[in-house]
Amino acid sequence: MRFDITDMRLFLHVAEAGSITRGAERSHIALASASARIRGMEDTLGVPLLVRSRHGVETTDAGRTLIHHARLVLRQIEEMHGELGEYAKGVKGRVRLLCNTAALTEFLPEVLLTFMSAYPNIDIDLEERPSHDIVQAIAGGQADVGIVADSVDLAGLETAPFRRDRLVVVAANGHPMVSALRKGGSPALEFENILDFDFIGLAGDSALQRHLAEHAARSGKRMKYRTRLGSFDAICRMVENGVGIGVVPETAAIRCQRSMAIQRIPLANPWAERQLTICVRQSETLPFFTRQLIDAIKAKP
Repeated sequence: MRFDITDMRLFLHVAEAGSITRGAERSHIALASASARIRGMEDTLGVPLLVRSRHGVETTDAGRTLIHHARLVLRQIEEMHGELGEYAKGVKGRVRLLCNTAALTEFLPEVLLTFMSAYPNIDIDLEERPSHDIVQAIAGGQADVGIVADSVDLAGLETAPFRRDRLVVVAANGHPMVSALRKGGSPALEFENILDFDFIGLAGDSALQRHLAEHAARSGKRMKYRTRLGSFDAICRMVENGVGIGVVPETAAIRCQRSMAIQRIPLANPWAERQLTICVRQSETLPFFTRQLIDAIKAKP
């Protein structure tokens, strides 16, 4: 099948005008040449595309099918020209990436630093959200890439593993909870059994704090916050001074233990052990630079 862009545009103009003559005029093509092109399309397909009469032309079923596909092809070509034209003007590509708290604070910064240094013409809109909100946004086409905990339903999305994430309790070395654990010999804590203690949490509408609040509510309790701070490091510093306890990713706890007098204690609840997962709606429809970002995120640390 040998159609070119001119053929498709001509056929659309003829079909819209209901006349080969007027279609040729709109396409700035001589009438004889326009007639020859349409006849050549019909010969190639082996079916008539137009029904000709003294009053003009009408499309056949095959012609209407061609109209549908020609519009799709021409729209894609226009989008391609638009995107490539943006590069020519020096306008940057942009990726919208949604992720949960652990991915945002513990795993992505170094990856994004390396990627954005290598690709200075690509900007990234990064937003923290709960995992179930991210899945809905990706499925609805409101974002390009998501990183979520695998506890949510990912049916219908393309996925790839990112990192393992484990939530742990952090407490000062002399905290009563730590002493009780040492006496009892228990290696882990049930989340519902620590809800009577004072907590230090993340400030703002943190996805992690919402996640913890939901689990607290299921046990019929509420978390009591002494204060909320802007980072896991700040939480651990406040914990070290005995103000309260915190729940943070294990990577953050390990990092802070190197310089702070705190203990990290595993949570025994199954939901505390999570596989962080990359999700997209359909990778083959994503721009090339978005797929490059996904490859960078998927790379082993």
